[in-house]
Parts: sequence; structure tokens; C-alpha cells
Amino acid sequence: MVLSGEGTKRLGADFGKLWASTATANLGDGIALAAGPLLVSGLTSDPAIVSGAAFVQRLPWLLFSLISGAFVDRVDRRALIISVNVCRAAVIGGLAVTIWTGYVTIAIVYAAFFLLGIGETLADNASAAMLPAVVAPDLLPKANARLYALHFVGNMLIAPPVGAAVFVIGAAMPFGINAVMFLLGAAVMATLRYRPPPAEAVDRRPLRQEIGEGLRWLWRHELLRALAVVLCLMNVAFFAPSAILVLYAKEHLSLPEIGFGLLLAVMAVGGLIGTGVAARAQKRFGDGTLLRAGMVIETATHFGLALAGDVWVAGATLLVFGIHASIWGVVAMSVRQRVIPDRLRGRVGSVYFLLVIGGASIGSLAGGLIARQWGVTAPMWVAGAAMIVLTAFAWRHFRREAFVTGVSTG
Repeated sequence: MVLSGEGTKRLGADFGKLWASTATANLGDGIALAAGPLLVSGLTSDPAIVSGAAFVQRLPWLLFSLISGAFVDRVDRRALIISVNVCRAAVIGGLAVTIWTGYVTIAIVYAAFFLLGIGETLADNASAAMLPAVVAPDLLPKANARLYALHFVGNMLIAPPVGAAVFVIGAAMPFGINAVMFLLGAAVMATLRYRPPPAEAVDRRPLRQEIGEGLRWLWRHELLRALAVVLCLMNVAFFAPSAILVLYAKEHLSLPEIGFGLLLAVMAVGGLIGTGVAARAQKRFGDGTLLRAGMVIETATHFGLALAGDVWVAGATLLVFGIHASIWGVVAMSVRQRVIPDRLRGRVGSVYFLLVIGGASIGSLAGGLIARQWGVTAPMWVAGAAMIVLTAFAWRHFRREAFVTGVSTG
């Protein structure tokens, strides 16, 4: 059911509201995310505890992703996003109060971040699952590109410096702003005209059976099964060098502390460029060609960084990688949304979230161990070699005909 009412040329008013709600919540979340490490480092100098705060917020994806996906398929996704944003506002607002009153502790920070992570597993999945009901299928690449642009502009370019600057003014302020932004996001989401069609009367099955249905559907779909495996392993390969990029910038490129931030900014600019051309590229070249080309680019990225002798080569490499990463993400997400039936989008989407986060976690851990043993460029060499093997595996699965057949039989 598509309610955009704008044919195939415009995304429609409901998408605009979904975009605005996502932008508001994500900007506030990005501001708090930048301030989080500053808060924890002010409470302790233990590096394990500081890094543990980020892990605690990622942990719910590993523990509850599949359960959250089943709930997303059970309830009104619009109402779920509103409720979760209100709850997240209460959690982050409570954290802001403890900071302001001086009662904040590491345990309180960990608990708040863990609860926020649980909310993310519900809200992010529900938003992705709801998008195909708000825009026409042929506009999904365009819609996803605009949502990806939010991430690059808000979470990577604007929010980090704003969050750090506001934290300097007052440690509680970034988290208070985040709470207000969550409430604004919920208010905007409440204005959507979209309502889900009346649910068919079915007997509610145990949660385990509903999760199993989503897993079986994904496993039987050759194209999406291959895409899920490739995404997971690509994240393992990418996050191995990404986890030690700050050391790479300092030790291999001899950059000052600000240099690491500039490398991230260059990659974000590349991502923003990619979102601007993703929809047109998808229409011009097709899904399979873009995914194949992207894997070649990602392979070259790892070897390029390992061989880079100065910041200009490394920066150019990351710029191209950012362009590729956003196009690849837009194409992969749009394919999934076109193929997966509405009643299963939450559950099948949750498997992807689990594999993506799990791959990132494994890669981050492996990158540190490899760098400790063989140096800061070793993770790039290992990732590049792994990507050669993975690209060879994926090449057959990502042929043009597979996408025509896979989408039509979804």
C-alpha cells in the first residue's frame, strides 16, 4: 500500500515527515553520541571502561535484534517508533539530570546506553520496514539515498563537533538536547497520514516460531541469503582496519590528532556525494553491476590504504570509498525492501541488522589483534585479501539476471 499520492516522480508528504522525524532524532542522537566518550572519559581513565560504553550500546543488537524484528512485524510500526522515541527521551533525559545534579556514575551511563541500544533495535528496524509502505517501489533508491544522506551530514559532519562543543559548555546539555530531539521526532512521526492496513485475524504464535519463519524465508531466498552473508563478511573485513584507523593516521601517516577527524570527514563527504548519485546510478547501471563494482572498489580501498605513503593518497582513497559505501548501502537496502513481503520485513531485516553488527564487532576485535601482532597496516592487507575471496564468491550471485529473478519471486 503506497500513500505518497505523487505518482512516480515525487516522494510525497509522508516521506517528508518520515525524513524529518528521522533527521531530528538522528541529529540529537549524534550529538549525544559524540559527547558520550567525553562523559565517560571524565569519569574514568580506564581505556577498557571507556571503550566498553560504545560496546554496551551495540550489545542489544546482538542480544535482541531477532526479538525486536518479530515485534516490528506484530505491531503498528508508526506507533512503535513514536513510543520508542518517547521512551528514549525519558532515558536520555534522566541521564542528563544525573549529570546536572552530579549523581552520574559509570553504572548509570552503561545502563542508559544499554536501554538506548534496545530502543535502536526497535526504531531503526521499524523505520526501514515502514518505508516501502510510504513511497512507491521505483522510488526506494531515491528515498534511501536521502535517508543515508542524513547519516553522513548529521551523524558524521555536524553532530560530532556540535556535541563536543556543547559538552564543553555544559556536560548535561548534549544529552538534554538529545531528549528534546527524540520528543520532536516522535511528534513529527505522529503527523504521518500513513496507517497500516487492517491486520488479518490470525492466531498469535510463540515468538520463537515467528522468528524462525523469518529465518527460513531468508535462507530459502538465494539472492537475499547471499547478500546477507556478503554484508556480514564485508563488515568483518571493513571494521578490522577501521577499528585502528586512528592509529594508522597517527603512526603510518604521521598526522596530528585532528588528522584522524579530517580523514573521517573526507569519507563522510564521499558518502554524501554517493547519496546524490545513487538513485541515478542504480537506474543507469542496475543493482548487480553496482554491487559488483562496489566490491572491487572496497578491495582496492584496503590495498590502497596499506600502500598509501601520504595523507593525500589516503584521503583520496577514503573519499572514493565513501562514495562507494553509500551507493552500495542504498542499492542493498532498496533490493531488500522491494523483495521482502511486508509481513516479514521486521524479522528478515533483523537478521541483516544482527549480521551487520555482529560482523562489525568481530572485525573490530580482529583488527586490534592483527595490528598488535604485525603493525597498523596489517589489517588492511588481511582485509584486502579477504575481499578478493569474497568478491569471487559474490560475483556469480550478483549477476544482473539474479536481481531480475530475485525481485520478481520475492
